[in-house]
Amino acid sequence: MQIRSTLISLVLLFIPTFVSAQKLAVSTDMLGYADMLTVNGEVSYSVSRHWSTNAGFRYNPFRFHGGPDEHLVSNRQRTVSAGARYWPWHVFSGWWFAGKVQYQEYNKGGIKSMQTREGDRYGAGAAAGFTYMLTSWLNLEFSLGTWAGMDVYKVYECPECGATLDQGEKFYVLPNDVMLALSFVF
Repeated sequence: MQIRSTLISLVLLFIPTFVSAQKLAVSTDMLGYADMLTVNGEVSYSVSRHWSTNAGFRYNPFRFHGGPDEHLVSNRQRTVSAGARYWPWHVFSGWWFAGKVQYQEYNKGGIKSMQTREGDRYGAGAAAGFTYMLTSWLNLEFSLGTWAGMDVYKVYECPECGATLDQGEKFYVLPNDVMLALSFVF
């Protein structure tokens, strides 16, 4: 009996070294799909109790026919980002603050007017959010953020014609990371 309780005590003592914490999360923003079916995803990796790194993407190749005159409407983009989050309590749970760098290639037009704008954006952003644990492997995330940088752009008269109205470079500040996301924790 004594040997058995000693063995059980030793096993229980060393269990924390054999059990690994949840280190990886994969998420997708549900609001992104409402933005003309923009496919998106993010992978986060916990590097400590309070810090995680993340890499994300957004992709929208779609053009739609819209309006009474059946003109083309698009909000196409290819976006990649990399950053880090600080979690005051614990990773993948509660409030967080984030910073990141981001690149975006975009083509947007036909939504408010016939003009189409395309270009490349380079910048950095900041966001804050809250992660609500639904289960031990599923979270619901809310966030708001902004990003700023340089926009190298061209403006065209319409989505299909090629008449250039304007082109150049300018500084921008835009909303970013307005999310309602599902996150799967592994």
